Amino acid sequence: MDISRFIKEHKPHWSELEQLLVSLSKRKSRLQASDLNRFTELYKLASAHLATLQTHLPMSETTIYLNHLVAKAHNAMYQENNKSSSQMKEFFLHYFPSLIRARSLFVGFALFLFLLGGLLGFLSVWNDPLNLHMIMPGSMADGIDPTKTADPRGDIHSPLVSTAIMTNNIRVAVLAFISGVTLGIGTIYLMISNGLLVGALAAVFMQSGKSYVFWAYILPHGIIELTAIFIAGGAGLYMGYRFFVPGPFPRKMRFLESAKESAQLLIGTIPLFVIAGIIEGYITPSTLSLEVKYLIAGLTLAVLALYYIYGVSKRAKHQQANL
Repeated sequence: MDISRFIKEHKPHWSELEQLLVSLSKRKSRLQASDLNRFTELYKLASAHLATLQTHLPMSETTIYLNHLVAKAHNAMYQENNKSSSQMKEFFLHYFPSLIRARSLFVGFALFLFLLGGLLGFLSVWNDPLNLHMIMPGSMADGIDPTKTADPRGDIHSPLVSTAIMTNNIRVAVLAFISGVTLGIGTIYLMISNGLLVGALAAVFMQSGKSYVFWAYILPHGIIELTAIFIAGGAGLYMGYRFFVPGPFPRKMRFLESAKESAQLLIGTIPLFVIAGIIEGYITPSTLSLEVKYLIAGLTLAVLALYYIYGVSKRAKHQQANL
């Protein structure tokens, strides 16, 4: 094996890896995705080259140099992975709750629209039960039987059902977010229409004397699920608002910035939908007593409140510490 030729051929790769290490050490931010991919590729190449040199020239200066270079690259990769984990933890524990607080007006307005739709749906069906067929598809309306609500559902609570429910809920949230591109009009429609459905169903079950059962099957997963949908709806409404009220900034720039922030709000709701999907797939259709289901609903509300308060307070303390 021609060692001189081997070193001459691969030395540019080692130099490039060294330059990336220098760039990484000079800034606190993480490498860009493209740089990180190249960094990983060069690290693997250097590791393979080191193994070759350790076999043929274990004590040479080049082998020692490459050994140090690979060790530094390994440590840098470990630190990058730790940064990614730390940033994700910081996002979900602190930044996401503080972002909800910053856009609480829009999240609250999404809640208001849902409640408005719920009230309209309830009053419409309460005054005339036939209006249920105007609010939801006929086949779905015909299949509603309040007397069978508390029946055991057998194998319906399964991982597949939980996943399907979670996927559908995320789809609703994504639609609420994307509808912000329609200047918020689509988001307003989605919030009101979803409220109409819930309000109409509430009226049907109240007329049948099954309200207690109905809400026991809705609230355990619904508190988390609807909270996430309101957050996504608030994100869409904020996008529409910034298009009309850009402030002192160019309209396009302000809209794009609001879209980025709204996307972060949407991403933050994903764990909420996962939890809601698990509850809806396993607890909602279970044979647990109605009282236990109400207790679970109360616990979800308490946990959400504590999560929000903790995240906002920690974020505020962190910002004060950096002043």
